[in-house]
Amino acid sequence: MPVTIYDVAREAGVSMATVSRVVNANPNVKPTTRKKVLDAIDRLGYRPNAVARGLASKKTTTVGVVIPDISGAFFAEVARGIEDIANMYHYNIILCNSDEKKEKEIRLINTLLEKQVDGLIFLGGEVTDEHKEAFRTTSVPIVLTATFDDEKQWPSVNIDNLSAAIDATEILIDEGHKDIALISGPLTDPINGYSRYKGYRQALEAREIPFQEEYVRIGDYRYRSGMNVMKELLALDKPPTAVFAASDEMAVGAIHAIQDAGKRVPEDISVVGFDNIDIASMVRPLLSTIAQPMYDIGAVSMRLLTKLINKESVEDPHVVLQYDVMLRDSTKTKA
Repeated sequence: MPVTIYDVAREAGVSMATVSRVVNANPNVKPTTRKKVLDAIDRLGYRPNAVARGLASKKTTTVGVVIPDISGAFFAEVARGIEDIANMYHYNIILCNSDEKKEKEIRLINTLLEKQVDGLIFLGGEVTDEHKEAFRTTSVPIVLTATFDDEKQWPSVNIDNLSAAIDATEILIDEGHKDIALISGPLTDPINGYSRYKGYRQALEAREIPFQEEYVRIGDYRYRSGMNVMKELLALDKPPTAVFAASDEMAVGAIHAIQDAGKRVPEDISVVGFDNIDIASMVRPLLSTIAQPMYDIGAVSMRLLTKLINKESVEDPHVVLQYDVMLRDSTKTKA
């Protein structure tokens, strides 16, 4: 049978209320009594019932995190930022992979809320009406990380993806390129997909470079899709002379497709990526890219959530972090 608070009280020769005060770090316990209780806990191997404590305090010190894919380098680094700040503020994390499937995301959100989490962090992907309906069923705070809802009802943490995509495209324009391809994520994705596509188009229009629809290809942010669509671009009658990829993984896939075709980067085709994950500084040539503050995105999201949970003052619930432009060897322009 599991050891109960009654067993500890009997072993220590104190009341159950005293044991409860010791377990909950109440300062109003004599040092000698506290030691007796802690010794009894050690001898018996007592573990406080977190569920019961949560019911009593109406807090579980647990936060739910719905993440598209922890195996992706971007989301892994964001998750690390969340975890570190959660530990700092004594919260436990329940991390769930959604595989970027809406039905699974909704199910995970509801499951986490049923488990009485104190707050929820939702990462990436489109926030649909179904997501909003699930969010509205709870009073616990929710933070949207690397995404946002179109009405800005829920707090969020992002970078300015539109401006970042403009900067990425302008790197290639400033090198003199006019035939610039975009390897995009799905355009239904409002953050990594549509915003970056929109920034690409705005940069071309601002420099009076004609938009060429055949130069836009859709990938899924992963390496294999970048390689496959780059092969399609190389097969065009007039292949592009430069490529902006909406993720570093797709950019590296594009570089390898270019090299497999006997062409050189950047001498024949310049390539710019997005994220600045570790692979950007491992591939050869080193990848020029937009550096997202991935760890900070996670850390700031978790800190924002703790403030909301504890009803602390929040100056602006919609946080936009700075990004950097990292110029390396995959473009002719270097830092």
